[in-house]
Parts: sequence; structure tokens; C-alpha cells
Amino acid sequence: MYWYGGWAWMAFMALLWIALIVLAVWAVIRLTHGASGGTSGRGRGWADNEPRESPEEILDRRYASGEIDTDTYTEARERLAAHRPGPRRPGSMGAGH
Repeated sequence: MYWYGGWAWMAFMALLWIALIVLAVWAVIRLTHGASGGTSGRGRGWADNEPRESPEEILDRRYASGEIDTDTYTEARERLAAHRPGPRRPGSMGAGH
């Protein structure tokens, strides 16, 4: 009775391995091309060899697209300006460095 189901079992296992290989290829492609997905063209970052958007650029884009209102935009801009590191002064690292 085992021999009657042997071919079906072998076919199932072959399909399972094919599915696993396809899943692995999909995962590698997804991880190497970033998680942006879609076709919006905004998949910026290390995978595209383009510079990443600054926080200000992201905020400007979200405000321009209507995702956030003026009050939220203004508050976020003020917070970003408050936490933005200032320019380094020459010689501020000390004489030993």
C-alpha cells in the first residue's frame, strides 16, 4: 500500500522544495533592494546608491503630500532644529587629539 502513494509523496516533496527555493530567492531580493517595495521611486538608501533623505526632507515631503497638518509640521520643524547638532568648532577636541 505504501508504493501506491510513493509517487504522490515524491511529487509533493519536489513542489515543497521548489516553493522553499522561490521563497528564499524572494527574501534575498527583498532584503537587498530595501524594504520600500512598491513602484513609488522613493526607495532611497544604501541599496540604491542614493543619499538618504534627511529628517527635514522627509518632513517637507509629508507636509507637501498632506499627510500632516501645519501645526504638526511647525512643531516637528522646531524639534528638529532644537536637536540638530551645531557646527564643530576648530580645536574643540583638545590638544591631545
